[in-house]
Amino acid sequence: MRSGAWPPAPEALPVPVVDNHCHLEFPAGDPELSVEQRLAAAAAVGVDRLVQVGCELDSARWTAEAVERYPSMLGAVALHPNEAPLHADGSHESGIGYEDALAEIAALARGSRIRAIGETGLDFFRTGEEGRAAQIRSFRDHIALAKELDLPLQIHDRDAHAEVLDVLERDGAPERTVFHCYSGDAGMARVCAQRGYYLSFAGTVTFKNNDGLRAALAVTPLERVLVETDAPFLTPHPHRGAPNAPYLVPVTMRTVATVLGTDLEAACAAVSTTSELLYGPW
Repeated sequence: MRSGAWPPAPEALPVPVVDNHCHLEFPAGDPELSVEQRLAAAAAVGVDRLVQVGCELDSARWTAEAVERYPSMLGAVALHPNEAPLHADGSHESGIGYEDALAEIAALARGSRIRAIGETGLDFFRTGEEGRAAQIRSFRDHIALAKELDLPLQIHDRDAHAEVLDVLERDGAPERTVFHCYSGDAGMARVCAQRGYYLSFAGTVTFKNNDGLRAALAVTPLERVLVETDAPFLTPHPHRGAPNAPYLVPVTMRTVATVLGTDLEAACAAVSTTSELLYGPW
């Protein structure tokens, strides 16, 4: 749980946008807000749709149920790159092996309101070399699943930029590929744009010491840009350390518009249109 007082609501956006990636199954805040309260707070500031991401078995099951209950919510499911090695080596607390875990994700992904496979990818920060082969195997299996189901792929990439790009190049990326919480540099952003990938920017792009990430955003075509919270994590400046929720997307959205030198209304409209192209209607 991410504890602490909730930041004040930002000024509403002129055009509604989508939170491309959040985790509402996690309790957060003091006071703790229900899913219904967090959705209402988001809608009040122009964040009227979101993609809820379940990236381990319990949260994927929760996601599959929640998207049927909340009209403003679509879902993504996967085995997180830090979960996959645990299923593969038998150490996962559930006792479920990798093949069975992936089979359950594949079954959940066939739900009509599950519209993406993710987050999957590579994480060399939290999982050491002993888990890398299992991560790569899982990443490749998720790429294949996204292609099979014709769904977008949401990528988690931490300290593994070159390796992620290499796997996508070798296996062939799904037609709609999104780098969740993009963390690469401007050179990588240019490569991603050339390949037709989408870059989703989280609250990290607002951090004062993140000029490199803003430089990456600056070279990304607006039609390839998405925004997200990764709530309850990565709360945007000036609220770092507080709990995060979809209602704080406007803080990040305003930074995106400023960095791109784009009118806020036009930037919001572009992000909304791109989100619908990727995930379909809510």
